[in-house]
Amino acid sequence: MPGPPASAKKARIARQVVLPFRMSLEISLKSIRVRFFRSMVTVASLVLAVAFLSFILSGSEVAAGLLRSGDPALRAALIEAGFDLPAMAPPAGQAAAEAARLGAGPKERWIVILSLLVCTVGIVNAQLMAVTERFREIGTMKCLGALDRFILRLFLLEAGVQGLAGSLVGAVAGIGVGLLAGLVRYGTAAVAQVSVAGLGRVMLVSMAVGAGLSLLGVVYPAVVAARMRPVEAMRAQE
Repeated sequence: MPGPPASAKKARIARQVVLPFRMSLEISLKSIRVRFFRSMVTVASLVLAVAFLSFILSGSEVAAGLLRSGDPALRAALIEAGFDLPAMAPPAGQAAAEAARLGAGPKERWIVILSLLVCTVGIVNAQLMAVTERFREIGTMKCLGALDRFILRLFLLEAGVQGLAGSLVGAVAGIGVGLLAGLVRYGTAAVAQVSVAGLGRVMLVSMAVGAGLSLLGVVYPAVVAARMRPVEAMRAQE
């Protein structure tokens, strides 16, 4: 018996219901609330990694501000703190360039990279566990007609919300601790000389890195969930 014509198949595909983005976001937020403590584990690891990154970057901004002030006493304090600077200050026209070159040392950079890698591995592990716990939920949605891209969108939205929240908290905490450490080490000049625009860049970079890590860590688990066959998902927890 011949099957339905190709035009009928295309018509059926065209009538597939795709939920709007707003509803997908509502489902993702509800899932985060239901699994609040599991979500907090993921967010906490992201907060710590982003806080450490923003702490290092804000410390460099504080040091750059002190260098731009041209105060010999502050320059000596930076050298004593471990910054690789010549004892003699450069000419006035080159002070800004020297401050721009100032950054974290190799040791701090490696620690930041390792902490971000550990954070990414933790996110992947937590999201894989979340997929395992939600086999039946994923299978039910697929049996009701959910497309692969809808499942993928749900996991990416959850990771995006967690990433933005964790990155914001971590960036604010890291900058706050960095300014406090500068205040303790260098006095009020650390706060008076720091560039607000520089701290804004630190905030944006830290949040972008945190959100990017969160999305990167969820890509593989989300693809696994999206490609799952409904029968296998429903049978997994029997």
